[in-house]
Amino acid sequence: MDHVDTYLLEVKEIIDKIDKNQITKMISLLQKVRDGKGRVFFLGVGGGAANASHAVNDFRKICGFEAYTPLDNVAELTARTNDDGWETVFVHWLRQSRLNEKDALFIFSVGGGNSEKNVSRNLVRAIDFAKKAEAKILGIVGRDGGYTAQKADACIVVPTVNPKAVTPHTDSFQSIIWHMIVSHPEMKACEMKWESVK
Repeated sequence: MDHVDTYLLEVKEIIDKIDKNQITKMISLLQKVRDGKGRVFFLGVGGGAANASHAVNDFRKICGFEAYTPLDNVAELTARTNDDGWETVFVHWLRQSRLNEKDALFIFSVGGGNSEKNVSRNLVRAIDFAKKAEAKILGIVGRDGGYTAQKADACIVVPTVNPKAVTPHTDSFQSIIWHMIVSHPEMKACEMKWESVK
């Protein structure tokens, strides 16, 4: 088989193996956050950062959430990185945003953060801060899920079906899953444009 066939077969295998109970749990937690007038803060690095920005748009526009990500403000992000360091860049932003028990922190990450391996320590620190603030923690991650999977209230670990494709599969399924969530009948507050055009 060529790469195209192999990749698409892997996608099908992930769909069959994904933990649907965690998706349902995540939707339920998000409903409680919205009903309680809480906010959702999205964090990620690399592809997860781009997904965070896109998800903010969808959660605000389609589901009526108050949602934010520090990754949309490059000036503030780089100023905080320069002055405070990359490891604490998200913590300081969340503190300034007054993250609290009504809110949720939503992580998009391949590894989920790992202090011992010095991977995405900024996400680890943000999760610890969110725990102290009693915010809900959600995540869509890959491989073993790392620190996010250990600490989250709901976490979807994208199953590894090919160790050489963990990153593209995880980044792709982050998008698939959050689009599933925002289009869920119990989450959707507004009709999407192309679904409403006759």
